[in-house]
Amino acid sequence: MSEPARDEIDAIREATVIEFGAAYCGHCRAAQPLIAAALGAHPGVRHIKVEDGPGRRLGRSFRVKLWPTLIFLRQGQELARLVRPGGQTEVEQALRQIDAAATKEDS
Repeated sequence: MSEPARDEIDAIREATVIEFGAAYCGHCRAAQPLIAAALGAHPGVRHIKVEDGPGRRLGRSFRVKLWPTLIFLRQGQELARLVRPGGQTEVEQALRQIDAAATKEDS
């Protein structure tokens, strides 16, 4: 996990999920299978994992307080956010939101 700059994130045009967490976080480890399964059905969505913690600016710029936090972006805009997702369905619903935004853009 590395930390890109906020302006790099804001410049991403394609559908993107930013996952904030930490390697030692039990909630983050438990969420990995459901995140991977949901993203598996959306190969066109970019997934960026960011190691978060004290002194990490990117997490603060997104107001991340708990891990894992998933930010769903399209055209640099946040369309959905999940904090400690409880199931694959939640992640899939948020992915559909950025897919729906893509469909509207293509129309």
